[in-house]
Amino acid sequence: MKGVMLALCSVWLVSLAQLVLRLAMLDFPPLSELLSVQHWKALLLLAMGLGAYALSMLCWMLALRQLPLNRLYPLLSLSYVVVWLAAISLPILGETFRWSSFAGVVLIVFGLMLVSLPRRR
Repeated sequence: MKGVMLALCSVWLVSLAQLVLRLAMLDFPPLSELLSVQHWKALLLLAMGLGAYALSMLCWMLALRQLPLNRLYPLLSLSYVVVWLAAISLPILGETFRWSSFAGVVLIVFGLMLVSLPRRR
């Protein structure tokens, strides 16, 4: 159970990282202006996103010590679902709902359920 919780924590953190990095890139300056004081918000969001990625990787490595990869890896697909839901729900990101994306998310969830079902003997 500990391995699953660590993997879910990794999924949550990598999803958060994706969303924060998207916010950072919305206002990211050209490289020539990068260290300007007026761009502190974009740099802070970039640092937060990269930090969330780093913590996600740490949780993932700890989860791998607990459970085999073939049980953990399907959980990573949850991040696609979480990011999609958050992206269309948060107006600040400016993402729009599309039925084709919804169909893809449904397929991901269905595939995750198929992979995660216990084997019959």
